[in-house]
Amino acid sequence: MAGDMLGWDESVFRDEGVFDFEYVPETFRHRDEQMETLKYALRPAVRGSRPLNVMARGPPGTGKTTAVQKLFGELSGVSDVRTVRVNCQVDSTRYSVFSRLFEGLFEYEPPTSGISFKKLFGQITDKLVEDDEVMVVALDDVNYLFYENEASDTLYSLLRAHEAHAGAKIGVVVVSSDLDLDVIAELDGRVQSVFRPEEVYFGKYGEREIADILSERVERGFREGAVGPQVLDRVAALTADAGGDLRVGIDLLRRAGLNAEMRGSTEVAVEDVDDAYEKAKHVHLSRHLRGLSESERAFVRVLAEHDGKRAGDVFDAFHDETGLGYTRYSEIINKLDQLGLIDAEYAEVEGRGRSRELSLSYDAEAVLDRLE
Repeated sequence: MAGDMLGWDESVFRDEGVFDFEYVPETFRHRDEQMETLKYALRPAVRGSRPLNVMARGPPGTGKTTAVQKLFGELSGVSDVRTVRVNCQVDSTRYSVFSRLFEGLFEYEPPTSGISFKKLFGQITDKLVEDDEVMVVALDDVNYLFYENEASDTLYSLLRAHEAHAGAKIGVVVVSSDLDLDVIAELDGRVQSVFRPEEVYFGKYGEREIADILSERVERGFREGAVGPQVLDRVAALTADAGGDLRVGIDLLRRAGLNAEMRGSTEVAVEDVDDAYEKAKHVHLSRHLRGLSESERAFVRVLAEHDGKRAGDVFDAFHDETGLGYTRYSEIINKLDQLGLIDAEYAEVEGRGRSRELSLSYDAEAVLDRLE
């Protein structure tokens, strides 16, 4: 039995970094068709022309970001092509998106204050023309720009760059995980008229595909023999149950490995996976909560304590805690509803007409636990 126990300085992991969400796998499986469409759209950039614009959509954890990272990795070896991926959950205004583009071109950040958008924009297009470079911009999680009403202005500036400065060549890849968001329909008419993207859809992975993709992570991330086929099948089944989000499976493997280490075991057991599932299945909840502002977090806290109550009652508690007014409150409700963190349903209230009933989309305890 002692042979199955870890020594003090041993680990079931060979490389725990393989289970980071930012890790880009060497082989990218079950996405050949999507990669072909993306390559077709971006090929003109390699020839010095403006590439086609692309819209990549699909549920969370279906390989959209990895596809962009893979392609941008290949393009980084091409002279005269600049690639910049912007995480819109972090940079959710037009100004901050263009600050990232500036940083990608000049390799230092623009001044944090005192420089107008017009000047920032002008310096970017001047540099592109001067160096005769094509820029490919990926707006990852573009849905966050919509939640902040910044999407139309941001895309308009990117798509019209060549008109503002003859010779400026910019192509855009927009990536959205919000299937309820109709990206084109939600844009201003002035943007719709110039934004005609190639569309690429990333469907949910099936259980067998999930097992196949995760088997490579197991091979690279764990010591030989630490994860058997039964354990991998269990992880794949639970991931499929959680909507097929690959990030759930990746997180589940890492947490199960840590559970095995806690027991001092050299092998991960099915029980380690089941014990870890409660936490791993909320991986996208954690991700959403991480991106919220202070007032948005305060709202979620208040709602967790007043779950299922009418908007007016929740507002009173929210106002008491933050001092913020109804307009901001209303904006927060709309954003969190779009994010899928809350449900805001209109209901008939006797004697008061229509009122919104608010409830969390997740278990209140799980939410409060992750807000800490």
